[in-house]
Amino acid sequence: MSAEETFESVDAGASETIPMEAGQIKKGGYICIKGRPCKVVSVSTSKTGKHGHSKAHFVAIDIFTGKKMEDIVPSTHGTTVPNVFKEEYSLLDISDEDYLSLMDANGEVREDIRMPTYPDELVKQIRDGFEAGDTLSLWIFKAMGEENVMSCKKHLD
Repeated sequence: MSAEETFESVDAGASETIPMEAGQIKKGGYICIKGRPCKVVSVSTSKTGKHGHSKAHFVAIDIFTGKKMEDIVPSTHGTTVPNVFKEEYSLLDISDEDYLSLMDANGEVREDIRMPTYPDELVKQIRDGFEAGDTLSLWIFKAMGEENVMSCKKHLD
């Protein structure tokens, strides 16, 4: 290494996506379809035909919007899988603009996450629990530059 080398960015080395052979992705796993992070709900494979490889047909749900997505990929070809990170926060408050005041396990507070819009049951669970004065834990999923509340758990005191 020469003394002139510089590094333009510093991070933990975690990529937003990782390459994976399509045949290795299973139901319940994650896959990127049309640039969106999705959870696989079904995988079916076709037999090898006269002109090529067996194909994997993926049906998946976008983890942030709930939209159904489909893709067909030769099972020996590469595709991408999103790195999905999950972190638990305690709900402190909900602002008038629907921003959540959240505290992590280290006591750090963040107020940059909005109330989710999907699914309706989750939104109702958060609002009803907060209005009832319950102690709620919210799970934030982060993938491909997006993050959103994906689940809520009420603590029994």
